[in-house]
Amino acid sequence: MALVVMCGQPCSGKSEAAACLAAALRSSVLDVTVRVIDESSLHLGRDESYKDMVVEKNLRGVLRSEVDRSVSRDGIIIVDSLNNIKGYRYELWCLARASGIRYRVRQEKGEPSYDSNIFEDLARRFERPDSRSRWDSPLFELFPSREEIVESSPVIAEAVSYLTKKVDSKTRDVKVLQPTIATQSVRTTEGNSLYEMDKATQEVVSAIVEAQSGGLGLAMNKISLGPDLPTINLRRPVGLPELRSLRRTFIKLAGQYSLSGRPPPTDADSAKRMFVDYLNREIGG
Repeated sequence: MALVVMCGQPCSGKSEAAACLAAALRSSVLDVTVRVIDESSLHLGRDESYKDMVVEKNLRGVLRSEVDRSVSRDGIIIVDSLNNIKGYRYELWCLARASGIRYRVRQEKGEPSYDSNIFEDLARRFERPDSRSRWDSPLFELFPSREEIVESSPVIAEAVSYLTKKVDSKTRDVKVLQPTIATQSVRTTEGNSLYEMDKATQEVVSAIVEAQSGGLGLAMNKISLGPDLPTINLRRPVGLPELRSLRRTFIKLAGQYSLSGRPPPTDADSAKRMFVDYLNREIGG
């Protein structure tokens, strides 16, 4: 398992290089799973994803969650988004270390397209990778203005060799990050929290759908989930598609909050209380 971080100025050829690297890896190792994670893989637009700091923060949370889920599987992940910022590269490095996998950074340089204001902002905030930093090492540099971006590019060939090389106790030229007790504990806790939240929120959605289909509690627009849980107060009937959308948004927001604050709740009742509070704010009477 390995995590590759593509880094460079906007419109410098990162996406093309990511595609070439993915193709070269698949050709080199027939049974390897390679996944490229970027805005388009999550059905997000470039300009819409970076138009302000709130939207960019949401993208950062979604991408981190996607990478976090993917590193638990076997294969190679190529992240081609939001990697101009040193703090985000450090977060990805921590995820790789917690999983005990290889990590590397690729830098490219190039020329513009995007909305002009967004392009200028992203270019201004670019932080050049430094191979002396643990989260920017090993660093492989590709210069599209000097060399063609193709599968046979020397840098791509070097990257493929590094990522697919067999590692044993005598290997010295390939870094496999070692998880610490702290990172392993955090990942276990976060995994349990996300599982409980996913399960609990689905139970709440099912209870609302069942109550509405049976006409239970709708005379007062109230749905009870149990003696120790808050009541859901609906001001109107809510369909399953809307409930699913609200549930996805809530889980996404809870995941983003856990990046800078406490992790999501690890017990079902706490998760249900949080979700009911959220629903009452969004669609409550």
